[in-house]
Amino acid sequence: MSEIASGSAGAPRLRRVLTLWDLVFYGIVLIQPIAPVPLFGVAQKLSNGHFVTTILIAMFAMLITAVSYGRMAAVYPSAGSAYTYVGKGLNPHLGFLVGWAMILDYLMQPLINTIWIAVAIHTRYIPGMPYAVAALLVAGLMTLLNLRGVRSSARSNKVLLACMCVVIVAFIYLAIHYLLHAQGWHGLVSLQPVYDPKTFNSHRVWQATSFAALTYIGFDGVTTLSEDVANPKRNVLLATVLVCLFTGVVGGLEVYLGQRIWPNWHTFSNLETAFMDVCRRVGGVPLFEAMGAILILAGFGSGLTGTLGVARLLFGMGRDEVLPKKVFGYLSPKTNTPTYNVLIIGVLAYGGAIALGFIGNAYEHAGELINFGAFLAFMGVNFSAFWHFTVALRTRHKRRILRDTFLPLFGFVFCALIWWNLSILAKIVGGVWFLIGVAYIVIATRGFRIQPKMIDFSES
Repeated sequence: MSEIASGSAGAPRLRRVLTLWDLVFYGIVLIQPIAPVPLFGVAQKLSNGHFVTTILIAMFAMLITAVSYGRMAAVYPSAGSAYTYVGKGLNPHLGFLVGWAMILDYLMQPLINTIWIAVAIHTRYIPGMPYAVAALLVAGLMTLLNLRGVRSSARSNKVLLACMCVVIVAFIYLAIHYLLHAQGWHGLVSLQPVYDPKTFNSHRVWQATSFAALTYIGFDGVTTLSEDVANPKRNVLLATVLVCLFTGVVGGLEVYLGQRIWPNWHTFSNLETAFMDVCRRVGGVPLFEAMGAILILAGFGSGLTGTLGVARLLFGMGRDEVLPKKVFGYLSPKTNTPTYNVLIIGVLAYGGAIALGFIGNAYEHAGELINFGAFLAFMGVNFSAFWHFTVALRTRHKRRILRDTFLPLFGFVFCALIWWNLSILAKIVGGVWFLIGVAYIVIATRGFRIQPKMIDFSES
């Protein structure tokens, strides 16, 4: 990241070394080029065959939000992302509540990966293994590896990213070849994935967009490097926008080809792993197995790092006595790991995978719970950008109505519309979580009379 350089007076100072393309690459690693692939079957069902449309709608909302993130990162170049921007740009109590909502996202990451891998094992690889046993195996292994202090290295992440790119390029090539050979240009070029008058339903599309937006979750991680990048005012904003654009274009192409190859989602044997069937249709068993392997490895790696990230976040809250210190503030002297937190997250991942499975489609519910907190944060950042550049800024800053006022407010409303279309279950569970945060901050700050304690997102 930053390097230490000598100043004119001999005092050490940070030297910004990251370029625009370093940030873009980092953002792509965070989101992963296969982001929409695990969502494919479920999103097709929710949108009634219009996943491409939902990807594009969500991309529009994310591009506007990315501009707000980039502008706020230039104003407050520190870790914490939405939590920092809302806390410093609007109000520290609101910032705490945004941070509290973000914690729900962190808690859901190990859960959603546990669900997908368990479903893949249960339906594709070991059909005789019950889903509950597969979920226990996945959650238990993630927990055990984190307790033993196993970490994924930057090199292994780059190797996995390279493998993803190879498989995605192979899929795109084989899919285009398949469509041209089977139906000619008419099969390859069609508006049907975007708009099919026979099945289009605007209400279902909006509901599906609230799930499909999961494709873009993680782009805001780029802003946490704003202290390490050259020309942050320009490069952080550009990087966040380019990462969202790349994700939308590449993800939209993957989904478009998938819909053209397999337009009838009703015939999938399993919705969570539906894209693997698409791969088998165009590339046979080799592509089927390759896609399955990278999805499982990516999910396991994400779940492993997600468990450690939220464990560290809870440790910081325990250390600062936001949560009970004896439990959440404990650190193992042997592995330097917050042991109790890792165990708690493992239990939540397994219990959540089973409970959500009883209610309905566990993967769908987990994804919408992630988006509950994420879109509250996105709304907060958009409104913070509006407030800072339109209302609070007292300098000679020349206000531009489109950029400073209209764009962030439009982003706020757009994100609010997507958030409003989340499922009832997501609103209930997320709402209960949010109310717990409200009750805590009212008590802890004696009715908002004192500043809330900070949440340390830097190690998560």
